Amino acid sequence: MKNLILVESPTKAKTLTKFLGKDYNIVASMGHIRDLPKSRIGVDLEKDFTPDYIIPKDKSKNVKELKRLAKGAEDIILATDPDREGEAIAFHLKEILKDVNKKTTFKRIAFHEITQKAIMDALNHTREIDDDLVFAQTARRVLDRVVGYKLSPLLWKKVKRNLSAGRVQSVTLRLIVEREREIEKFEGVTFYRLILVLNKKDDKNDIVFNLVKKNGGSIEESKKLDLYDGNYTYKITHLTREELEAVVKDILNKDFPITNIEQKDSKRSPYPPFTTSKLQQAAFRRFSYTGKRTMSIAQRLYENGYITYHRTDSFNLSEEFTTAARDFLVKTYGKQYIPDSPKLFKTKSKVAQEAHEAIRPTNVTTSLSEISTKLGEDHGKLYDLIFRRAVASQMTDAIYALTKIQIETKANSSDLLFEANGRILKFDGFLKVYSVKEENEQILPNVEKGEILKYKNSEITEHNSSPPPRYNEASLISSLEKHGIGRPSTYAPTISTLYDRFYVEKLEGRLTPTKIGISVNDFLVANFSNIDDIPFTAGLEDKLDEIANGKLQWVPMMKEFYTPFEKELEKAEGSDRVKVAVEYAGKDCPKDKGKLVIRQSRFGKFLACENFPECDYKESYSEDTGLICPDDGGNVITRKTRKGRIFYGCANYPKCTFAAWKKEDVIKANEAK
Repeated sequence: MKNLILVESPTKAKTLTKFLGKDYNIVASMGHIRDLPKSRIGVDLEKDFTPDYIIPKDKSKNVKELKRLAKGAEDIILATDPDREGEAIAFHLKEILKDVNKKTTFKRIAFHEITQKAIMDALNHTREIDDDLVFAQTARRVLDRVVGYKLSPLLWKKVKRNLSAGRVQSVTLRLIVEREREIEKFEGVTFYRLILVLNKKDDKNDIVFNLVKKNGGSIEESKKLDLYDGNYTYKITHLTREELEAVVKDILNKDFPITNIEQKDSKRSPYPPFTTSKLQQAAFRRFSYTGKRTMSIAQRLYENGYITYHRTDSFNLSEEFTTAARDFLVKTYGKQYIPDSPKLFKTKSKVAQEAHEAIRPTNVTTSLSEISTKLGEDHGKLYDLIFRRAVASQMTDAIYALTKIQIETKANSSDLLFEANGRILKFDGFLKVYSVKEENEQILPNVEKGEILKYKNSEITEHNSSPPPRYNEASLISSLEKHGIGRPSTYAPTISTLYDRFYVEKLEGRLTPTKIGISVNDFLVANFSNIDDIPFTAGLEDKLDEIANGKLQWVPMMKEFYTPFEKELEKAEGSDRVKVAVEYAGKDCPKDKGKLVIRQSRFGKFLACENFPECDYKESYSEDTGLICPDDGGNVITRKTRKGRIFYGCANYPKCTFAAWKKEDVIKANEAK
C-alpha cells in the first residue's frame, strides 16, 4: 500500500517523483478542489459568516479519482505550498478525503524548495495542519467575497453593468486615480541652470561645472507636495534667464583657479535577495515583464526545482546557501569578492515570516543554458536575475572614488560657486555579478587646488518642473508594499483585474485611469470613504496577520468590519446614479447620423454609434497625437501591437512605416531632420 502525496500541480508532482521514486504515489489536486460558488455570495451573513464551500463541476472528476486513491492509502501526505493558501488547500483536501478511509493518517509537510534534501527533511518532520493559517485564509476569502459581492451589484445599479469592486482592487484603483488628479493640478514652472565648460591647460577634455551658489546661498530650492500616496519633492532654481545671461557676459574668456577639491571613497553595499514584490519590480524594470508574467515564470521555476518558493516577504537565506554561494564566488572570482562572514539582511516588513527564505536558486551550479533549453528563454532570464541577486547579496561592497571640484568667481558684483562632480569605480565588488544602471557622471582629470582652468563655453539650459509621475507596474507594487496593502501574491492578479475591467490602460508604460475607472473610484470614495482608503485597507491586512499568528479570532473580526459596512451599503442604495463621462469622437455615424463615441473592449478602443443598440455601426479607432511624421509629414496616431502594446505610427501605413514607442522619440526624430 503506497503512501499518497498530494500537491497542487502536475509539474510539482513530476519533480517530486524524480526524488521519491516508487514508494510514493504523487498526485496533483489541480489547485483548489473546494471553493465558494460563483453564482451567489456563498457566505451565511447571519451565522457567523460561515462559508458554503462546494466542489466545482470541473473538479468533480478529479475529486472522484482522489477518493479512489485515498481508499488504498495508509498515509496521505499533504504537500501543498508553504503559505496560507497552501495550508487552506491542504485543509480542504483533508475535509473531502477524511471519511473515505477511516484508517488513513493525514500528515502535513512543508518545504521551501523542491530538492531531494528538502523533501526528505520535510518527510522526517511532518506536522498537523496549522488551523491559524487556515483561519487567516478563510477570513481573507470571506472578507473579499463579502466586499466584492456586495459592492459589485451596487456598481451595476449606480454606475454601469459588469463592473466589479474589491477590498484591495478598489484602493489600488484609487491610488492611480488620485495620482492622475495630482498630475492635473500640478502647476509647473520654468527654471534655468547655468553650465560652465572648462579645460585644463593643454588638455581638450571638458570639465563640466554647474552654478550651485550665489552670494553663499543655494540657487536651488526644494518644493514638497503632499500626495495621497506620500510626499513628492522636486527642485527648481530661482535665477532668471536674464540674471544668468548677465553672469555669462561677465565671465566670458575668464581664467578660473580651482579653489577647493574634495576626494573620498564611497561604498555601495549589495542589495538583499529578492522577495516577491522586489522580484516583480526588478523584472518589470529589466525585462518589462508584468507582475502576472513574472509570477507565472517563477511558478514553473519553483515547480521544476530551480528556485525556492517564490511567494515570500523574507530576506532570510539558509546557511547552506550562503556557504555554497561563498564557495562559488571564491572559485569563480577570487577571495577578495567575499566579506569575512556571510551577509545578513533584516526584513523590514513587520509581517514577514522569517522561517521562510528569500527567493534564491536551489543550486548555484545550475547553468543558465540548462533552464533556457528546458523551459525557454524567458525562464532563463528570470532565473539569471534571481541567481545574480541572491549570489551578489553575499559579496563585498563596490568602492567608488568621489571627486568634487569647486571654483569661486565674481560676476556682476556677486560671489558665485561652481561645482563639478565625478565618480570612478575603484573596485566593482558585487557589481561584478549584479550590474546596476550607473548615473551618468563625468570622469574628472587629476587636478590640483589653485590650478588654472580655461574657459571653453557656457550654456543656459531651460527646464520645466515635472509633475508626480504616473505609476508603472513596478512603482505601483512598491506603493502597495509600502502601505501594507494586500500580500505579495495578490499584486499581480489585482493589477490584471484593473486591466480586465477597463479601469486603467497603459500609456507609454504608465498606468492611467479610464473614464469608467474614474467613475467607479469616485462612487466608492463618496460612499465608502473609510473602506476605500489606505489606512483602513492596511489595518485589515494587519488583522489578517494577527489571525495567522493566533492572536485574533476571525469571526469577531468579520463582525467588526461588517456592521458599519452594512450601514454604508444601505445608505449608498439611496445615492444618485453616477453618469459616466462619454468620450465623443467628433464624427457623425455614417449609418444614422448619430454621434460616434469612443468605446472600450478587450481588444482595445473602437468607435460606435451613440444610438446602440438601435444602430450597430462601429469602426476602428486611432487617436491622433497632434504630431507630424518625420518621414512623410503625415499624422502620427496611436496604434497597438498584436500583444496590445501601444506605439506611435504614421497614419499613412503601409505606405509609410515610421513607428516609435514614445512621443518624445517622434519629437526627437522631427528635430533631427
